[in-house]
Amino acid sequence: MPAEAFHCSVVTPERAVLESEAQFVAFPAHDGEVGIMPQRAPLLCRLGTGILRVKTTDGTHRFFIDGGFAQMVDNKLTLLTEQARAETELERASVLKELEDARAMSTEGGPDQRQAAIRRAQEQLKLTPDRR
Repeated sequence: MPAEAFHCSVVTPERAVLESEAQFVAFPAHDGEVGIMPQRAPLLCRLGTGILRVKTTDGTHRFFIDGGFAQMVDNKLTLLTEQARAETELERASVLKELEDARAMSTEGGPDQRQAAIRRAQEQLKLTPDRR
């Protein structure tokens, strides 16, 4: 592995989504965005909801992620997340339907659930270009 790269793994409960050598990774943490470069000091943080960007030698890969944890140790970044969907897996019509359903949710269980569902849909929309 070149000195300007590090190993990046993205794992969900169902599957390993990505195993790659990365030059740069940016992910949503619970309190803002975190950027990772090679040889970064050890890190452990809670993930937020949003867009994960992984820059490799063959381009930048983008994913929607939803919660979990990130750990950087010994030049290896591991992201364990409940959900990771590549931008190629997202269909705009489906995401718009998710957003519509989220907005129609009852607030009986508390407004936080509704707001979280709306935010998840809005973040996914950022990865689905409007092709009109």
